[in-house]
Amino acid sequence: MTADLNLALVGMPGCGKSTVGRVLARHLDLHFVDADTEIEARIGMPIRSFFEIQGEPAFRDVEQQVLADLAQGSGQVIATGGGAVLRAANREALHARCQVIYLRATPEELYRRLRHDTHRPLLQVGDPQKRLRELYRERDPLYRQAAHFTVEAPRPSVPALLNMILMQLELAGLVATDQVPSPVDASPRPA
Repeated sequence: MTADLNLALVGMPGCGKSTVGRVLARHLDLHFVDADTEIEARIGMPIRSFFEIQGEPAFRDVEQQVLADLAQGSGQVIATGGGAVLRAANREALHARCQVIYLRATPEELYRRLRHDTHRPLLQVGDPQKRLRELYRERDPLYRQAAHFTVEAPRPSVPALLNMILMQLELAGLVATDQVPSPVDASPRPA
């Protein structure tokens, strides 16, 4: 049932897209793809370096092409970058070709998770918490527009997030009941 499933996770930086995506893919026996890793392979350098050298518009051009290519696949879970929804073409491609799950977390919770992060270019500013609030105001409506499902992800454990996602996918008829852990066994299956 899930072999043709194409899932994409969207949300703010630090909301858990890559972490949850890996576990979700393993649980559903799907391929996991981190869009940022694919972008870095294509540009041949870390995203942060590319941002510094080429600027954000050039990065968004590459991101758009990578997401268009990834959206054509199947049998995968795609973890997108936090800004993937900024371009309408990305929102449209993901929404049309994937079941999009928005992992929603508040700027305050994200700040607690990211306050020591030095790898995310858009957060290397004097007041990262203020920057997260600005990004959230700008992006939350775009994540909602792209998403088929929204999962609140303030602080729950990865197994709890996995269970919430699987329950929504089950209710939508996209995964079988036996693929959703019971509340007693919400831990992910071993690799």
